[in-house]
Amino acid sequence: MDDIDKKIINALQDGFPICDAPYRQVAMQLGLTEQELINRLKALLDNGTLTRFGPLYNAEQMGGALTLAAVKAPEQRFDEITDIINDFPEVAHNYARSHELNMWFVIATETPEQIQQTINAIEQQTGLTVYNMPKNQEYFVNLKLEA
Repeated sequence: MDDIDKKIINALQDGFPICDAPYRQVAMQLGLTEQELINRLKALLDNGTLTRFGPLYNAEQMGGALTLAAVKAPEQRFDEITDIINDFPEVAHNYARSHELNMWFVIATETPEQIQQTINAIEQQTGLTVYNMPKNQEYFVNLKLEA
């Protein structure tokens, strides 16, 4: 990652314009061409520097639901369990943890009822118990990570 990539990452954490040519507008602000910005974002995604580039929606305000979930994945099946869970389009992110519950993931669905359906399907496919940990209260942190 070079200084231009860092500028891109830092700038885009503050928002992305809603207009006819948002990439062009951001590129101009950064002193790049539109295609250079798009190519660099693609490269950052392809090489794993960025895992995702896109909007954040408040699923609950749109009628959907979110929950934090975890499983006790046996070490010898960890990669297999990761692949199974990550294949669910409802799984937003998945993290390994040094804990008895060693795999934590976020489930996002279009309706609250689909949370339990997704949990049931994950349990069926993995043979593991999914521990559902819905939030009690939401806090806005506005986390920005300086590249």
